[in-house]
Amino acid sequence: MTALISEYGALGVFALMVPESACIPVPSELTLLFSGFAVHQGWLSLPLALLAATAGNLLGSLLGYALGASGRLARVPVARVALERSEGLLAKHGDRAVFVARLLPLARTFVSVPAGAQRVPLVRFVLLTAAGCALWAAAFMTLGLLAGASWSLVDSIAGRVLMVVGAAVLLLALRRAHRGRTGREAL
Repeated sequence: MTALISEYGALGVFALMVPESACIPVPSELTLLFSGFAVHQGWLSLPLALLAATAGNLLGSLLGYALGASGRLARVPVARVALERSEGLLAKHGDRAVFVARLLPLARTFVSVPAGAQRVPLVRFVLLTAAGCALWAAAFMTLGLLAGASWSLVDSIAGRVLMVVGAAVLLLALRRAHRGRTGREAL
């Protein structure tokens, strides 16, 4: 990640932000923190980094929106349940749910799919997504800017936290799979 931004600047920021909003839970927080650090180092300007991050999120979000609008996920039982819950939130809270989800970890990654499935008007979706993503990016880039020379400490701590979270998720998934197998063998 750091090499991509160091080498390609705003294009690297853009490339790293697309998958995060295209339903691939890549932690944008690290990308944006390092982008702020890159601004601090003078490798790219803040407006350019913010524009690249927002544009990358917008492109990824449009891919997720198209996936939801295609109706293909509604045919997958597990995805259908998740879509129904998300669509209920969209129906209850309206378009502001798209904006608010852009400010929440994980929800921001997946909100585009139910928005597409519910056919939130595209122009409104783009405006709400761009505004929410720009705020998210600005907040984390500002933190990266403030971290400045302490980047190696921030990167190390964030890396450890993400590794622990990843290991916990993996262990829970393995435990759940083991319980499922054990329950079927008993029958």
